[in-house]
Amino acid sequence: MPRARATMRDVAAAAGVSLATVSRVVNQMPGVAPETRRLVEQAIEELGVPAPVPRGGTAKPVDGAVYVRCPYVLTDYFGLIVSSIAEALDRHGRQVILNAGEAAQDDPVLQYLASRRDVGGAVLILPPEPSADLVRLSSRRFPFVVVDPRTALPPDIPSVSAAHHSGARQLTAHLTALGHTRIGVIAGPREWLAADARLSGHAAALADAGILPDPALVRHVQPTTAHGYRAALALLNLTPRPTALVAFNDKAAVGALQAATDRGLDVPGDLSIAGFDDLDLSRATTPQLTTVRQPLQEMGRMAVSLLTRLLDRQPLEALHIELATTLIPRASTAQVRA
Repeated sequence: MPRARATMRDVAAAAGVSLATVSRVVNQMPGVAPETRRLVEQAIEELGVPAPVPRGGTAKPVDGAVYVRCPYVLTDYFGLIVSSIAEALDRHGRQVILNAGEAAQDDPVLQYLASRRDVGGAVLILPPEPSADLVRLSSRRFPFVVVDPRTALPPDIPSVSAAHHSGARQLTAHLTALGHTRIGVIAGPREWLAADARLSGHAAALADAGILPDPALVRHVQPTTAHGYRAALALLNLTPRPTALVAFNDKAAVGALQAATDRGLDVPGDLSIAGFDDLDLSRATTPQLTTVRQPLQEMGRMAVSLLTRLLDRQPLEALHIELATTLIPRASTAQVRA
């Protein structure tokens, strides 16, 4: 016989609290002690109780500041996203609690975030935690949006990212149209969702040109200039060497430019090099980098738009949003030499 669906009354019994207390926790209302809130949220998670449907009207909007977590150094890439989030939240009259810097990666934020009475929701940028931790946070009815998820998310967790697959496909198609058939790839870490999507787009463009992907032409590295430099040297040691290098990050592409210079190679005469992101850095190199522009500021603003709807108890028409990327051809790529 199938098990009866658990109710809010069952949650109250399991947590040893009143039905009114359960209602206050579910609706993110103040006046509940942190330990009591934790017990109720734990009972909801264990019993698998569905979110309640408000009777007679719209549920009360969620109060509190927005917790913005970016556990990385706020350089041009992350800085653009964070600043756009802060500006958008200010227009909505929301205060921001910022958790940033690489040291924050060791902070078990997700374990206690839903219990903070001063926080109404969160924007999590490239969260390093496994997706199971994000699922657990979502089960506690805590409103949050993920920007540029590192791992695949369930369909009910809202996220915003760039169209990594199509961006990489455009970039590689640009190179194959210039006659390049042996293209080295400096990819991101294997476990990153964006790296997988970009490699998929790269492979699709090669297939469009009738070229078989060669695993020997791919290096997975952290997206830094130093790692890009070392990966480029390794690829340039291959025989025959690539006629083009694609780095899935502008910083890694700068490292590839340095490696080409150290090898006495002319860019783009002997070797074409391209990046991804379109940071200010891509316009400061000689030659300037061909790259793919990510809509970083738009990603931040869209994340705030989604979160605001969640905080206002409004339904979301789309949960996983990909924003278009744009190919920016510059002087670092050229027709392959015969």
